Amino acid sequence: MPYFKKAKKGDKVYGLIFGKGKILEVYPDSFYPIIIEFDNGYEVPYTEEGIPSWGNFKKQTMFYRDDVDLTDADFSPLEKILSPKKIIKLREKKNLEVRLPSGIWVGVKKADETYLESILKREHYHLFRKKK
Repeated sequence: MPYFKKAKKGDKVYGLIFGKGKILEVYPDSFYPIIIEFDNGYEVPYTEEGIPSWGNFKKQTMFYRDDVDLTDADFSPLEKILSPKKIIKLREKKNLEVRLPSGIWVGVKKADETYLESILKREHYHLFRKKK
């Protein structure tokens, strides 16, 4: 049975990508039946299994707020700001992580390409680190 089978408009949720949010709309006959609005203003469609419509995700990233357990998530602080050259080098070697708006560190393959380009364009190099 899908995780969000009984989802209702207004339910409080937590996404591993954007953090806290609530269910904005539910369309039962759609492939992405749930639209989530996050506290930062993003609206993202999700499947009933909690998988977002964008990115390279094969597992659930959306949970009801009361069900989420973030004990295994990496929220550690940044130790060293990387240079633009080092970011490019680590990205080519697939050894680069990015901090998502929720504060969790993930590999750049898991992040949305427009999000990566946006933070690179604004020179927010403090949102990148070498994989641990």
